[in-house]
Amino acid sequence: MKTRKLKLLDPMRDGKGVEKGEDTTPNLKFFFKQLGRKFWKLVSINLIMLVQIIPFLLILLLQTAGPKEPTVSNPLYVPLLGAQYLSPTSAGATLLSWAGTLSFELDTYNTPIHFIIGALLVLHVLTYGWQKVGSTYLMRNLVRGDGVFIVSDFFYAIKRNFKQGFILGLLDCIFCGVLYIDIMYFTAMPVSGFSHFLYITTIALIIIYLAMRWYMYLLLVTFNIKISKIFKNSLIFAVLGIKRNLMAALGIGVLVALVIALNLLLFQINLYVGIIIPFLFFLAVAAFIYTYAAYPVVKRYMIDPTPAKNTPSNEAETEVNTNDATEEA
Repeated sequence: MKTRKLKLLDPMRDGKGVEKGEDTTPNLKFFFKQLGRKFWKLVSINLIMLVQIIPFLLILLLQTAGPKEPTVSNPLYVPLLGAQYLSPTSAGATLLSWAGTLSFELDTYNTPIHFIIGALLVLHVLTYGWQKVGSTYLMRNLVRGDGVFIVSDFFYAIKRNFKQGFILGLLDCIFCGVLYIDIMYFTAMPVSGFSHFLYITTIALIIIYLAMRWYMYLLLVTFNIKISKIFKNSLIFAVLGIKRNLMAALGIGVLVALVIALNLLLFQINLYVGIIIPFLFFLAVAAFIYTYAAYPVVKRYMIDPTPAKNTPSNEAETEVNTNDATEEA
């Protein structure tokens, strides 16, 4: 008796291909066609991409469940405590009792839970570049219309870009961490013209760097290129592809709004369903959106101007042979 193979989430199953004579111009109309054709493939890829956020989910859970220490928030508590200690009075005891009730809880550090959190952060930073390299390679192939075999292609990309993927991922995490610390620091600064300038400058740098990140790993998996030139070209493409970048940001914003609306709807049915469902597609669809926006820019400025040395039908070999000739945009 023959058994039917479950095709849903089958990593060896490809979606519907491009029809013969179909207009493949990378516009909004073709985007929705590709998204519909590749949606179940994206759901499968999303399961791999979840590894990128699992450490953060565990950290959030551990941070919430970690030990807390009651802390008085009223600034009058300390002087009242001192006055009551030196000269006890009934009025002072009443005021001290009132000030002591206005308290909140702070995390207690140097506990085993926080050592686990630190270990998770280190593990994430050390492996982030490889995870991004693998998922970006899969997304690029989907956008180009290449055949995708999720597991084998994911690890092939990591093996092929093992050293550079690690370095780029490490630098990426460091830059993101620095920008996060900067924005938190300048937000807490006393309000002044200079603090506003620093705050706005940091916001601008964050926006530019987020746009650059859409190109960094894409350049790494497509070309044989130095890390320094990856950052240089990514900055150039963040400017050259500003229209497509804005459309990608708008698309991700719409996706976030849809996820929130879906959450609100599903929460009425079941709390756990409302939490789990968005994790099945959000990361991969968001990655598909910005890769679909970014790859035509890279193709226009780095691939198309390069004379092909192989036959047009063998795109994979042509890509390898044009690497050295397209190190800079």
